[in-house]
Amino acid sequence: MRGIDLSGRIRFLDTTLRDGEQTPGVSLGMDDKLTIAQGLDSLGVDVIEAGSAMTSEGERLAIKAIADSGLKAEICSYVRALTADIDTALACDVDSVHLVVPASDLHIKTKLKADRESVVRMAADVTEYAKDHG
Repeated sequence: MRGIDLSGRIRFLDTTLRDGEQTPGVSLGMDDKLTIAQGLDSLGVDVIEAGSAMTSEGERLAIKAIADSGLKAEICSYVRALTADIDTALACDVDSVHLVVPASDLHIKTKLKADRESVVRMAADVTEYAKDHG
């Protein structure tokens, strides 16, 4: 990578506050999450995925506290391809959403009980919904 100028082309998205809690035995309180978010911000992380607003009321309160804390980083919430997830994330004052759409045939068939075409259509519709809501 020597000699290649990547300045202005790379943004770092950190998922610690959502993904880290998927580790067995790890549960972060609001103060812990805010402290971690502040540390990530001070390191220059561009986007902090503060959590999934659909998880719980406590998660929503933590995401909102992070979003309202004046960090330089863009604060986002992990969302499924559902308008309700987008609305819940927006109520937490996030700057953006991290839209996740299932891609495996097994997930599409067994969990969503759908076909690939309808999932692509759903993803496009929800993406437009998110864009229309800022």
